[in-house]
Amino acid sequence: MADGPVRRVVLVGMMASGKSAVGAELARRLGWAHVDLDREIEAFAGRRIPGIFASEGEAAFRAMEAQATGRVAGRDSIVLSPGGGWVTQPALLDALGPGTLCVWLRVSPEEAVRRAAGAPGERPLLAGMDPLGAVRRLLAAREALYARADLHLDTDARGVGSIVDDIERHIRSLQASGPPSR
Repeated sequence: MADGPVRRVVLVGMMASGKSAVGAELARRLGWAHVDLDREIEAFAGRRIPGIFASEGEAAFRAMEAQATGRVAGRDSIVLSPGGGWVTQPALLDALGPGTLCVWLRVSPEEAVRRAAGAPGERPLLAGMDPLGAVRRLLAAREALYARADLHLDTDARGVGSIVDDIERHIRSLQASGPPSR
């Protein structure tokens, strides 16, 4: 996190790690806006994420993701919940600027697949015969990028409220200790 008070929070992690649910609850508690980046992209593009992946491919989706991040990058008092692959464009985190707290919501591959099974067809990168293998490969490729986060929280077997409690405590400790350094 860059110097100064926490002005925005970005939640990173694998698909089904809880970013959207945690983001909505954290924003509610802080009295901030919640921006679910995938929903922003869908609204702007006029179609759902699986359709974007199917018709235009992942590269086009990542370009839309970068544009959507640019539209919210300068805003304060927001909790941003991007998709799991958002971290594959490291410049996006830097674009959020000073005062951004980055939180990695860690989820095991097994738990991610279990959670994602509740919304079949919504996770384009899990399409295929071996979703667990796909999640393991994605995590292996992204883990070092997720690890750039300021705070790492495991989400397996934890409720949204407990995770949000931890983030709030961390924000309060940062505010009490003065300007943090990155």
